[in-house]
Amino acid sequence: QVQLVESGGGLVQAGGSLRLSCAASGSGYILGWHRQAPGRQRELVAHITTGGYAVYADSVEGRFTISRDNAKNTVYLQMSYLKPEDTAVYYCNAINPYLSGTEYWGQGTQVTVSS
Repeated sequence: QVQLVESGGGLVQAGGSLRLSCAASGSGYILGWHRQAPGRQRELVAHITTGGYAVYADSVEGRFTISRDNAKNTVYLQMSYLKPEDTAVYYCNAINPYLSGTEYWGQGTQVTVSS
């Protein structure tokens, strides 16, 4: 198992930026971010492999950047040009690439974009 702890959420005005961090207790996982807004299903934001290959949702492409530091077992989500539609609880997740279907979730961090 792996434990994931997110941080960096908060309140920001539209057009602003936030950087989320997620520290993992283990290594070798595909790491990603999902979000869930009120009344909506949880959706993929981005994920990144250990080698740095990243995939983004169309809604955040060009505005968000996912990265990871394998030495620190940490994944980041740099969010820029934020929109009110980005308001959601953001969850870090980890997937074991050698065991399909095995995934872990963090506790979530709230991102609120005003105006």
